[in-house]
Amino acid sequence: MNQLVNEWIDAHEKELLSDIKELCEIPSVLAPAEGDAPFGTECKKALLAAIDLCKKYGFATRNYDNYVATADFDPSLPHTLDMLGHTDVVPAGEGWTVTEPFKIIEKDGRLYGRGTSDDKGPMLCALYAMRALKECNIPLTKGVRMIMGSDEETGSTDITKYYAVEEEAPMTFSPDAEFPLINIEKGQFRASLEKTIDLSDALPRILSLNAGIALNAVPQKAKIVLEGIGATDSSLLAAIRAIEEECKVEVEVSASGANVELTVIGESAHASTPELGKNAGLAAIKLVDRLPLADEKMKDAISKLLVLFPYGVTDGSGVGIRMSDAESGPLTCTLDLYHIEDGKMSFSFDSRTPVMANEENCLEVAKKTIEEAGFTFSSQGMIMPHNVPADTPFVQTLLKAYTDVTGLEGKAVAIGGGTYVHELKNGVAFGAVLPDIDTHMHGADEFMDIKNINLATKVFAEAIMQLCM
Repeated sequence: MNQLVNEWIDAHEKELLSDIKELCEIPSVLAPAEGDAPFGTECKKALLAAIDLCKKYGFATRNYDNYVATADFDPSLPHTLDMLGHTDVVPAGEGWTVTEPFKIIEKDGRLYGRGTSDDKGPMLCALYAMRALKECNIPLTKGVRMIMGSDEETGSTDITKYYAVEEEAPMTFSPDAEFPLINIEKGQFRASLEKTIDLSDALPRILSLNAGIALNAVPQKAKIVLEGIGATDSSLLAAIRAIEEECKVEVEVSASGANVELTVIGESAHASTPELGKNAGLAAIKLVDRLPLADEKMKDAISKLLVLFPYGVTDGSGVGIRMSDAESGPLTCTLDLYHIEDGKMSFSFDSRTPVMANEENCLEVAKKTIEEAGFTFSSQGMIMPHNVPADTPFVQTLLKAYTDVTGLEGKAVAIGGGTYVHELKNGVAFGAVLPDIDTHMHGADEFMDIKNINLATKVFAEAIMQLCM
């Protein structure tokens, strides 16, 4: 480890925290394209703010039509190492208790706010690693480039545009996940199921049910509107008590004219680890299934949906795709988007698939099971798994840098989430969150420990030196 570099990082910690706060206060959530802002004006604003920081610290920058931007340590050096981060974030969501999503605060040794750990905070750790080496006059012989995208959370079309004109570096890491290092990312299988029912005027009936704000996140809240049943009806109250106990969620009841509105409050989680959440959408479906609805067709459809996606079951067994392998672990499956209104039902699920999964044993099986249950099935296919061998010099060097700085064991692991490097031949996810820390990425009260920020910056600096000196 280089003592001068580590001392520089310690001395500039408050400045780094200030930069993270300012960048995270920009609500860079996907919005409709507007002029030269392909992902909305706030996403453009965040990307430009990141570019300004890179310029401020003396790096050569380039803007790719407000999709992606880059900052080079030294453009004259051979292009060798890319660090791939992003400035967009998932929607704010609800359930925040420590602060407002885009009002970043420091409390109890943490920075709280949307983007602090995914991925503005970690991205700026990597930038400050570059800055530390530059200002400490560390001689590099190989080029380092920071790539900053603005559409990672909603499709990564930014990176598709970038790699259409630029070559992939021989080595790429993304500070957009967890330490030690992720070399295997499961595949992804997403699909939707729909059904239209001829509505009956018989009461009681469900007027609407909605849940979910993103396909890659377990819904934290669901809203149900009922007609023909009172807020104090014994059958309703009994169903609510049962669901609160069985699903460990909360249900709020309010009257709206002649209708009753129910709000089911669960706990969000990333779609790659759905077992960590409490799916408010499925709890809402389960609640409705307990009610004495008069419409038999609606009741039947809801009951069949619960067979396909039982509450608390995240292994895909309901749709027939449960599987696991030693290399990448088990398949996960979570129903995350819900919409019922005017007799039209639509739902979407996100499944993370192990190396052994393919269209024959996964997509085709799920399609058959869902269609046999009376729903229309649609999918755009599967994204295959990503695998960089753990014994490559690149991976082993990154792990050594991590161990040298942290003193912790460095090992390559497999995950269910897809990162920015999923389509890159020699790309891995490397940090920035330390092991066994849940920073509430994609959920309420997202945070990043300040000690973690400092350590991650030192790890990235060490990795750059070991790879590029």
